[in-house]
Amino acid sequence: MELFTRREILSVGQLVGRLKRITEEAFDFVWVEGEISGLRTPASGHMYFALKDDQASLRAVLFKHQASLLRFALEEGLQVLCQGRVSVYQPRGEVQLVVDSVEPRGAGALALAFEQLRKRLKAEGLFDQARKQALPELPARVAVVTSPSGAAIRDFLNVLHRRDSKVAVGVYPVRVQGFNAAPQMIEALQVLAAWGWPQVIVLTRGGGSPEDLQAFNDEYLARAIADCPIPVVSAVGHEIDVSISDLVADLRAPTPSAAAELLVKNRAELEAGLKSLSVRLGRAGERMLSRRRAELSHLARALGDPRRRLADKRLRVDDLLSRAGHALQSGLHQRGRAVGRLYQRSLAARPDRRLAETRSWQRELALRLASAGVGAINTHRQGIGRLEARLRALSPLAVLGRGFALATDSQGRVLRRAQDTAKGRKITVRLAQGSLKAKVEEVQE
Repeated sequence: MELFTRREILSVGQLVGRLKRITEEAFDFVWVEGEISGLRTPASGHMYFALKDDQASLRAVLFKHQASLLRFALEEGLQVLCQGRVSVYQPRGEVQLVVDSVEPRGAGALALAFEQLRKRLKAEGLFDQARKQALPELPARVAVVTSPSGAAIRDFLNVLHRRDSKVAVGVYPVRVQGFNAAPQMIEALQVLAAWGWPQVIVLTRGGGSPEDLQAFNDEYLARAIADCPIPVVSAVGHEIDVSISDLVADLRAPTPSAAAELLVKNRAELEAGLKSLSVRLGRAGERMLSRRRAELSHLARALGDPRRRLADKRLRVDDLLSRAGHALQSGLHQRGRAVGRLYQRSLAARPDRRLAETRSWQRELALRLASAGVGAINTHRQGIGRLEARLRALSPLAVLGRGFALATDSQGRVLRRAQDTAKGRKITVRLAQGSLKAKVEEVQE
C-alpha cells in the first residue's frame, strides 16, 4: 500500500483542528430540540448541560451573558429548543453546541417564568395572608404609582373622588411597561415608604398583553412590595389578569376602578349610615333610660326611707363604741394586776443572787476542768514513754549496738547463710555506727 498511496501523517491537534473548522463551517446556525440533562452552573456563571433524546446526547454551553437574558430558569428534564452554533472543544476533542437562545417547548417562556417565580415565592411565604397588612378603614392620604398619562389613573381618580372627594391623592409617575418599569416602581415604593405621607400605596396600570404586564411579574418588585411598611394595593390589568404583584400585595383589586371602590367607601352612604345609627342609638338610649327609671323606682320602694336606716346604724355604732370602751378599761385593769404580780415574783427571785451563784459554780468547773486536763496529759506522756522504750528494745539498731552486724549483697539483699554468697563477691556489713564494704575471701559452711 505504501508503494501506491502517499501517506499523510496528522497529529491529534491537526486532526481535531480540521474537524473543528469543518464542523463550524457546516453548522454555523442550527436549531436543536432536546431534554436538558446534567445541568450545572459553576462560579463563572456559565451554564453547562447536555441535550438528549432517545437516540443521542449532545454537550451544550450557555454563556453567562446569554443566560441573563432568559425569561425563565433552566431546569433538569425541561424540554427546550436551542439556537446556536456547533463547535469542537479542541483540548478534549468534544463536539458541543454553543447556545445563543433557549425557548421552552410546550408552555411559553413568559408563562414558564411566571410559574417558576410563583412557586418559589409561595414556598418562601410571600403570599401568606398572615404576613399581609390590614388597610386603614377610612384612608385620608393615598399614593398612586402609575403612568400619569394612562387610562388607569383617570379611572381610579374618577371613582375615588365620586365616592369621597376629601381623600388626598398623590401620583408618583413611573413607567408601567418596558425594561426600566420594574426598577422605577421599586424606587417609587422605597421613596414613598421613606416619606411616610401616604397611608396606602396603589400600584396600578390598565390592561395589556402578557408582554406589556411583564414588569409586574418581576421578582425584585415582588420583594419590594413585601418589604414595604405601608400597605400596598395591586390593581393591574383586567379582572382575568393575575400578576406576581397581585399575589404578594396586601390587597389585590381586579381593575383600577375596583381598587378605588375597595379602598374608599362612599361618603354619602357612610353619612346616611351614620344618621341611621344615630337615630337607632337615640331610641335605644331612651328605652334603656326608661327601664333604668322603672328599676330605680322599684328599688326605692323596696329600700324604704334611708334616713331611718341611717339613724338606726348611728345608734348601733354609738352602742358598740360604748361597749368597746368598757371592755378596754376592764382589760387594762386585768393587765395591770398581772404586771404587779410578776413584779413581786421577780423581787422574790432576786436575779442578782442567782447570777452570783452561777458565776461561782462556773469558776469551780473551770478549775476542775484544768486539773483534769493536766492529769490526762501526764498519763498520756507516761504511756508514750513506755512505748518508746519498747520500740528501742525491738529496733534492729539496738541489736547492732550489742556487737552484732548486718550483711547484704551488692543488690541489697540480707545474707542469712554463708551459701547466699560466694568467694570474690562484694558485700556490705552494717554496724551500729557506719558500714563496711568487704570482699568475700572464703566461704565456710
